[in-house]
Amino acid sequence: MSEPHMKILLVDDDPAILEVLADLMAIFGHEYVTARDGIEALEKLRQNFFHIVLTDMMMPNMDGMGLVKYINANYPNIKVMVVTGYDRTFTYTDVIRAGASDFISKPFNTDELEAKINRIARELELLNQLEFLSISDGLTGLYNRRHFDTKIFEEARRAHRQNHDLFLATIDVDNLKEINDKYGHLAGDKLLKSVGDIIKHCIRENVDWPFRYGGDEFCVILTQVSLEQAIATSERFIQSFSEKKLPLTGLSIGLAQFIRSKDAKWTENIADLVKRSDNALYKAKHTGRNRVVVDNKHNEHHAGE
Repeated sequence: MSEPHMKILLVDDDPAILEVLADLMAIFGHEYVTARDGIEALEKLRQNFFHIVLTDMMMPNMDGMGLVKYINANYPNIKVMVVTGYDRTFTYTDVIRAGASDFISKPFNTDELEAKINRIARELELLNQLEFLSISDGLTGLYNRRHFDTKIFEEARRAHRQNHDLFLATIDVDNLKEINDKYGHLAGDKLLKSVGDIIKHCIRENVDWPFRYGGDEFCVILTQVSLEQAIATSERFIQSFSEKKLPLTGLSIGLAQFIRSKDAKWTENIADLVKRSDNALYKAKHTGRNRVVVDNKHNEHHAGE
């Protein structure tokens, strides 16, 4: 199995060592950026994303120990490996206690360096996989309810800060119980997975956020859209699902806009959004199903602006 591709920040005040490290990173197949001391490294960290920082200890302006502590406090997801000479002032215990992931002595052995970087890379890959599993729904591959509670708060605040509209579409699979009873739960699961695939296909990646809310209910956070665009996306869900020509079923959708009320807490505004979207879904299911109903507070909100 090939090692994951990493982006690595190399920090050393000795240009010759920095050049050797850069050549080795290229040979190992990793992307890299260089910095000549801790201060320059901080600037590079602000400008770029890195998986790993490989740093010398003895440097002017800001030494490696200071850099390790800063990264540990401000970039906890970045792994740090320390490179230092035999006449080292700091011990292995010192740097690990400061937050480093590993330690290698100069002059370093190329194979040992590659092995240590690969170990860190595999550890990062495993952590990413575990994080994804913790926030995703195993059946559909969409995000789960737990992640919805985090993401809706983030996106509502972002929408308010950037002054753009945000909508919540709550989607229910019509007659899932009847399908489970008639065709079995495997058929029901296949249907739910199909809905998840349709939702992913109809939205903008890393702009809109899809979730399996629970059971036969899904929801999508639609960001930076007008009401007309939010309705069009919701209708696209229904149209794509209808094209499968599945018996007994359809999609009912309730759509609501996030409204920030300064007289209420953020959590109350978000709870209000979820409730209004649910109410619109209820109306969709009780006025014929397989349709989109928009929460009427959207019009009240704009009339009052």
